[in-house]
Amino acid sequence: MKQVDKKGKRNQVGAYGEQIGVRFLENKGFSILDTNYLKKWGEIDIVARETVGKKELVHFVEVKTVSYETREALNNAVSHETWRPEEQVTASKLKKLHRVIETWLLEHNYEFDWQIDVLAVRIVLQEKHATVKYIPNVI
Repeated sequence: MKQVDKKGKRNQVGAYGEQIGVRFLENKGFSILDTNYLKKWGEIDIVARETVGKKELVHFVEVKTVSYETREALNNAVSHETWRPEEQVTASKLKKLHRVIETWLLEHNYEFDWQIDVLAVRIVLQEKHATVKYIPNVI
């Protein structure tokens, strides 16, 4: 019997979700500054910049992804509000994220406005289908 590497599959699903997140943000007019910014104390999935007029805002985006076997299963989960990936962004996760954000801000000498956003991605790998829920400024 073949063993399934659940952590490997989870990492693959997460990587797909982050790719979808990058495309989603680019389509919304954001510039991607960084992806998978990794330090010993945490990781930022996506760092994106939005320019509105003369104002610049940096978004630190946490991507949470969940996969489904079929589009029907995805639609059923959405309609019954079960397993919402954005609920995985806990107070503990946000505290850890703040520490990494402080490091990014210092390394890039960034002194302007910023915020933390969440992208909840639901995917059906076999059908190459995804939905994205963007939740800006979660703090």
